[in-house]
Parts: sequence; C-alpha cells; structure tokens
Amino acid sequence: MGLEGSRKEALVVVALCLVWYAVSSASNVVGKLVLTDFPYPMTVTMVQLLSIVVYSPPAFAVCGVRRETEFPRRYYWRVLVPLAFAKFLTTVCSQISIWKVPISYAHTVKATTPLWTAALARLLFGERQPRGVQAALVLIAAGVAVASATELHFDSLGLGAALAAAALLSLQHLYSKRVMRDTGAHHLRLLQALSRPALLLFLPAWACSDGAALRARGGAAPAEAALLAADGALAWLQAVAAFSVLSRVSPLAYAVASAAKRAAVVGASLLVLRNPAPPLNLAGMALAALGVLAYNRAKLHARSARAPV
Repeated sequence: MGLEGSRKEALVVVALCLVWYAVSSASNVVGKLVLTDFPYPMTVTMVQLLSIVVYSPPAFAVCGVRRETEFPRRYYWRVLVPLAFAKFLTTVCSQISIWKVPISYAHTVKATTPLWTAALARLLFGERQPRGVQAALVLIAAGVAVASATELHFDSLGLGAALAAAALLSLQHLYSKRVMRDTGAHHLRLLQALSRPALLLFLPAWACSDGAALRARGGAAPAEAALLAADGALAWLQAVAAFSVLSRVSPLAYAVASAAKRAAVVGASLLVLRNPAPPLNLAGMALAALGVLAYNRAKLHARSARAPV
C-alpha cells in the first residue's frame, strides 16, 4: 500500500472510530433512559439482538458485503455456537450493569477488559505477560477499586454484571479474531452469523423472565417502544462500527481505540445525564483509564522487543 493509500486507510479508520464513539455514547445514554422507566434488561437485550438479525441482511446486501462463509457443521457447533452464547450473555450483563449503576461507573469497571484478556490468554493459550503489562493491570485494578469504593450509587449486582461483561467481551475478542483468521469470514457477516443463534438461545430465557411480566403489564407504552426501537438501531450501528474497526486494525490498536471510546461514553453520560461523581470517584476513573493506556504502551513495547531486527 502506497503513501496515498495509507493516508486514505488512516482517514477511514479515524472516521469509523468517530462514528463508533458517537453511536456508542448515544446507545448507552438511550439505553439508560429506557431502563430507568422500563426496567426489563432482558427485553432490551432481545430488541438489540433482534435488530442485528433484522437490519443486517438487507443493509449488507445493499452495501455489497460478500456472502456469508459456509462453516463446517462441526466447527459451527464447536466454535460459533459458544461464541454466540457468549455474545448474548455479554449483552445481558451490559444491560444489567447500566440499569443498576451509572454508565460512567459501568464503563470504568469494563476497563478491566485487558485484565481479563491477559488472564484468559494465560489460561487458554499459556501466554505470559511481561512485567510492564502486569504493572499496568495492577493500575487498572486499583482504579476500579477506588471508583467502586467511592461510587455514590454502588450496587453489587451492577458491579458483578459489568465485570462479567468485561470478561465475556475479552473472550469474544480472542475467539472472533481467531475465527476471522482461520476461516476468512467477513467481519460483518461474522457479526450476523453470531447474532442469529444468540437470539435463538436467548428467546427461552426472555420468555421465562420478561415475557409473562410484559403480558401482565400490557406491553410497552408508545414512548417506551420508540426508545426501545431507537436503542436497537443504535446497538446495531455500534456493533457494525466496532467490528469494522476490529477488522482494520491490530488487536493493540483496537484496545487503544476501545479505551478512548470508553472515555467518550463516560464523558457523554456525565454531561447528558448529569450523574453526581465525587472527586475520588473521578480519580478512580482516571486511574483506570491511565492503567489502560499504560497497558497498551507496555504491550507495544513488548511486541517491539520480540520483533526481529
């Protein structure tokens, strides 16, 4: 790729990141507004998964995205179905976390994603992290601990859900990159392929949890239904933008972009929703963000040290 091509690609990545940050911020704010008056996180999750399944085929066809990869049956059940299960669990946990605690705190806790990534890479692939990375992980954990200790609206279920979402997201990133590398699947078609079984796996759980309650309630009010539809559309756009960035950059660059996205979401939530945050709470958020930046820098340094001269 020539200089002109590299510049064009860099501009595309920057534009995708800006769209990702804006849509993600809007999605989180709208999601919080929905759950404030409509406390059914399982239904919000179902609408988000359904939106991906419904919007993806026509949109990808219009945009000329190549057809889905035909996965061998054994590979589909051994790799894709567990990934789909992890996807719906991640979405559920994310919705529960922003329902129970402020968005700013939920995303500070989700900054532990590098910690979970390192732990899972060690457990699954036997990868050891250099000391610089380990020190950065301690910094992230310390920042989340300070933010948790000083959070005015602390909720143990919200904390647990945010931690689970971070762990499951790390697992998805590790295996999604492997699937794209091993099968050559298009990133957007992989998103579509994961969402269908995720929705099917999720429907029985939704019927048992929210289905009966919503029937007794008479469903959602028109204003709630409009917010749900908007949240579903924004969640789909956010997923498309995230997978598009992931497919174009290295995992390290994606981690940096994701950290910046979390900062944008935290800032947008504090500005729009005006959640009260004491100084020590903000300090904890800043410490966790600093830890993520230190982690990315340490990973880059470690990769450079391993590269042949």
